[in-house]
Amino acid sequence: MRSPFLRHAELLRERVEDWEAYPFSLPCVRSFERLEFHPKVTYLVGENGTGKSTLLEAIAVASGLNAEGGGRSDQFATKESHSDLHRALRLARGTSRPRDTYFLRAESYYNVASHIDELDAEPGDSPKIKTYYGGKSLHEQSHGESFMALLVHRLYGPGLYFFDEPEAALSPMRQLALLRRMHDLVLGGSQFVIATHSPIVLAYPDAQIWSLDDGHLTEVAYADTSHVRVTRRFLGDPASVLAKLFR
Repeated sequence: MRSPFLRHAELLRERVEDWEAYPFSLPCVRSFERLEFHPKVTYLVGENGTGKSTLLEAIAVASGLNAEGGGRSDQFATKESHSDLHRALRLARGTSRPRDTYFLRAESYYNVASHIDELDAEPGDSPKIKTYYGGKSLHEQSHGESFMALLVHRLYGPGLYFFDEPEAALSPMRQLALLRRMHDLVLGGSQFVIATHSPIVLAYPDAQIWSLDDGHLTEVAYADTSHVRVTRRFLGDPASVLAKLFR
């Protein structure tokens, strides 16, 4: 097993000034000690509000990336809304450094696209940034197409990549395409940390899954995640599930 770019993240509890303030009041943060990263793919799963996106954001920011997403050079701020959790994290890095790194955050990808268009509108001799996304403005594509443009053209590896709910704009078929692209990048030496609700995105076979559902980071098997169990139950007998839901 190869050496990862990130080995683990740990919370320096002495840096926390107020445990009643968000996000330190979250059960998963209160109990957080160390998160071990798989050298290929690490997943964070949990119900809405458990803190998986907050934790992923903090790790990405502590790695030098913008809270709203983008690569290392995309340092802009539409609104300063990220938490201070990254200031209390310490990352243990591997012996090698990634050639590429990117934070894909579904909810603020629009802001990244706007930032790229603004920079490309400025005069200069340098290649347009959209060139690295396939040559077309991300705003001139559907949400799903712009996600795929990023995956296919912008990510070149070996890289360290953070994805927050990448399934938000992708159809089931495109989610499978995402897994295929992830696999190609993993084979090229890349490492992923992903927060997701999607049983499809969650299905990468050589990965580690951490659940935040009980207020602690708990390693779980794919089949034991609530996402897979609920989806499997529904698809197995949707009429029965809906009958109970609407009773």
